Amino acid sequence: MTTQAEITAFLAAEFPQTPCTVEAVGQGKATVRHPIGENELRPGGTVSGPVMMAVADVALYVALLGVIGIVPLAVTTSLNINFLRKPAADRDIVARCELLKVGRSLAVGEVALFSDGDDHPVAHAVGTYAIPAERSGA
Repeated sequence: MTTQAEITAFLAAEFPQTPCTVEAVGQGKATVRHPIGENELRPGGTVSGPVMMAVADVALYVALLGVIGIVPLAVTTSLNINFLRKPAADRDIVARCELLKVGRSLAVGEVALFSDGDDHPVAHAVGTYAIPAERSGA
């Protein structure tokens, strides 16, 4: 199992553009946080959909890397998101992911996204990742 520190270091080196931080990872689960500022808002004062999709995708990736190791070429093959309610414009987005199945070539997981401090999800996503046959990092 890959540690939180190893995944954090990998993301910092390979994906420095993501502002997401890994709060927890293990047992097919992950929690990531994305700070919300003016750049993440759309007109109307709500967090943009693409930001929430990116956070969900990062959460899936982190949960998967926690299970299979650092495999850079594991890639998203599908991501479906339902926006449930307006997220707070002044709170971080927190994503909690649970992998439902990890097979040899595909992994499926779901993600609930929250405005920090609120127990009601603002969005729900389901995604699938392709796992390469050659796992150079595993």
